Amino acid sequence: MNIVQSAVPPLPPELLAKFRAIVGEKYAVTDAADIKPYVTEERDLFQGRSPLVLRPGSTTEVAAICKLASEHKIALVPQGGNTGLVGGQTPHNGEVVVSLRRLDKIRDIDVESNTMTCEAGVVLQIAQQKAADVDRLFPLSLGAEGSCTIGGNLSTNAGGTAALAYGVAREMAIGLEVVLADGRVLNALTKLKKDNTGYNLHNLFIGAEGTLGIISELTIRLRGIPDTIAAAACSFETVRGACQATILAIQTGIPVARIELLNAAQVKACNSYSKLSLPETPLLLLEFHGSEVEVAEQSKNFRDIAAECGGGDFTWTTKPEDRTKLWQARHDAYWSVKALRPGDSIGVVATDVCVPISRLADCVTETEEDLKRLNLLSPIVGHVGDGNFHCSLLCDVNDKDEMARGEEFMHRLVERAQAMDGTCTGEHGIGLGKIDYLTDELGEAVDVMRSIKTALDPHGLMNPGKIFAGARP
Repeated sequence: MNIVQSAVPPLPPELLAKFRAIVGEKYAVTDAADIKPYVTEERDLFQGRSPLVLRPGSTTEVAAICKLASEHKIALVPQGGNTGLVGGQTPHNGEVVVSLRRLDKIRDIDVESNTMTCEAGVVLQIAQQKAADVDRLFPLSLGAEGSCTIGGNLSTNAGGTAALAYGVAREMAIGLEVVLADGRVLNALTKLKKDNTGYNLHNLFIGAEGTLGIISELTIRLRGIPDTIAAAACSFETVRGACQATILAIQTGIPVARIELLNAAQVKACNSYSKLSLPETPLLLLEFHGSEVEVAEQSKNFRDIAAECGGGDFTWTTKPEDRTKLWQARHDAYWSVKALRPGDSIGVVATDVCVPISRLADCVTETEEDLKRLNLLSPIVGHVGDGNFHCSLLCDVNDKDEMARGEEFMHRLVERAQAMDGTCTGEHGIGLGKIDYLTDELGEAVDVMRSIKTALDPHGLMNPGKIFAGARP
C-alpha cells in the first residue's frame, strides 16, 4: 500500500485566486471531501494528497494553468478517469491535480479519412459508440472503459483485448495536441496516416504518463466494421495447452482479432458473477473478423489447433447478444474477482507483465505454481496474443503475513517476466508502483529518458516522482 495521510498546506491566497480566474470558481476544488475522489486511486491501492484540483475546460485553460504553475514552480499531476493501477495519476506529494474530465468533446469524425478528433477527457465507451453510430470501429477495448479516458489510455499506451489485430494505443493515435510544462502548446493534430517529417514527437508523449506534458486533444484512427464478427470459447485441460494453442494460431497466421486467456480461477469467478456455465478449466475467448466465409474458415482452423493442444468443446456465435454477454463477462473480470472475497479489508491488487509469446506458457504456468506455493488467490486473465497477462491478487490489508506473501509474489512475477526477456508492465504503466524495476529492465536507456524529461520539464513540475525515482530537481 502507498498511502499518504498527512495534511498538505494550502496554496497562497493570491496564487489560488489566479488559478480560480483561469478555470472559474466552480472548477477549482479546494474542499477536502470534494478532493478525495481525485487523490484516491479507483481501487484504493494508492492514496495521495492535494491542496487543489483544477478542472479546465479547454486547451487554452490547460496552457494557462501550466504557464502559471511554471512561473511559481507548482507541480502538477494530470489526470483522466483516475482508473490507473500503479499510482501514475496520484498526487503523492501534495501536487495540484489537473483533471481533464471536462475536456470531453468529440470535435470531428471524418468517415472518409477514418479518423476521429476529440479532447483527451472523452470516455472510451463514448468514443466507441460515436464511431459505431457512423459505421466505424474504434477498436481499443479495456476492462474499465466505462470511466477511463482516451488521454489516459495514451498516457500508458494501453492495449486491451483487440491489440492483437489492431495494435495498442500508440498505433491508433495519428496526432496529438500537447501542453508543455511552461504552457507552450504543440499542435500536431492530423488526418494523415503517413508522417515522414522530422522527429516522431507525438509518440514521445504516448506512454510518458503525463511526465512530459499534458495531452489535451488527439486524432485517432478508426476502422471499418467487419462484415461478420464471431465470438468463440474453448476450454482446455491445462493453462499450458491454452497458451500453446495461442502460439500455434499466431505462428500459422490465423488472423484472430482477439484472444484472451482466463485461468480456472478466473473462469470460476466469471461463472459466479456473470451467471455463466463455462467449464471451470482454463479458457480461451476469441473473436474473428472478416467476411462470413473468412470467419468460418478462421474458426475451423483454430478449432483444429485447439484439439491438438487439449482443447475441449469449441463453440462460436455471430449473434450480437451472445457476443456481448461473453465479452462483458471478460470486461467484468475485476468485479468478479472482488466478489470472490468480499470484505472492507480485502483489496484487489492488479498487476501485469508481458513476455515473448514463445515464453508465455512457461511464465503463466510458473506464476500459477507460485500462487499455490504462497497460498494466495489471484485469478489470471491475459491479452495473450501479444504475451501480456494480468494477475488480480486478493489480499487482506490487515493481515501482515498475507500482505508480505503478496509483495513477494508480485516481485517474483516481475523478475520472472524480465528473466524471460519480458517487461515489468504490458500496459498499466510504471507510475509509482514499478519504478524500482525500470532501471533493471532498460539500463542506460533510463538516463536518456531522464535527459528528455529535463529538456522538456527542467523544473520537474509535470507529474514528478513517476516513472523515475527521486525528488524534483
